[in-house]
Amino acid sequence: MKRKNFLWACLASIICMIAMAGCSVAANSVSDTDILSSSDDAEIRKRARIRLELASNYFESGQVQVALDETKQALATDPSYADAYNMLGLIYMHLNEFNKAEESFRRALNIKSLDPNIAHNYAWLLCVQEKYSEADRYFNIVISSKGYSSLGKTLMAQGLCQLSAKDYKEAEKTLLKSYEIDSLNPIVSYNLAFLLFQRGDFKKSQFYIRRLNNSGMSNSETLWLGLKVERVLGDNIAMQQLAEQLRKRFPESRELTLYESKKFND
Repeated sequence: MKRKNFLWACLASIICMIAMAGCSVAANSVSDTDILSSSDDAEIRKRARIRLELASNYFESGQVQVALDETKQALATDPSYADAYNMLGLIYMHLNEFNKAEESFRRALNIKSLDPNIAHNYAWLLCVQEKYSEADRYFNIVISSKGYSSLGKTLMAQGLCQLSAKDYKEAEKTLLKSYEIDSLNPIVSYNLAFLLFQRGDFKKSQFYIRRLNNSGMSNSETLWLGLKVERVLGDNIAMQQLAEQLRKRFPESRELTLYESKKFND
């Protein structure tokens, strides 16, 4: 089964979870000679949380090294802060330092046992390392968490992981569940259309890829899949419309070259 991985190398903001409580008031420093009380503990956490919020903002804006420094500052302030270890894991995963990422996520889970956001990120790290059975186990733990609010995103990540593991039957089931929750997700729509096309269910594939290509979230790869689907189903008008979009919007794309060379099996 050959294809490019559509948005496989997802950013943390798409696949991973950055979960932390908000904080709006900066705390005063606590002297090393003071006797710590419960109120001091709260102040320490506030200071660490402010650092972590900065780290999150830097990370999402692509300033990864600054985010790493801020996260380390948060942990220096509060070494028991699970969300900071979670952020550290995301940053190391982004940097492909997988051993450090795994250590960070494990430390976060030791503090905040089976927190679904952290477990989701750890599952994705396991998937990236091709530890598919372990990843699936953690995804299932997240999915079964009561009151979990990001079920669609976790089902999407699990489906992509199963797709990477070439477990196409389970991937289709999982992505369908994700689609039921968020039918506008382009990653889910594309991969469902692709899987259905591969197993010869062209009408169902057409449903998902047409909806995606008509949504304003199409790209050269989704248009190319749409062309192949319409070709099999014999809709020449739809093919011409999709080809025209490829020419106008993506004139330098690989997909346009394939179309003009009539290499529909690539």
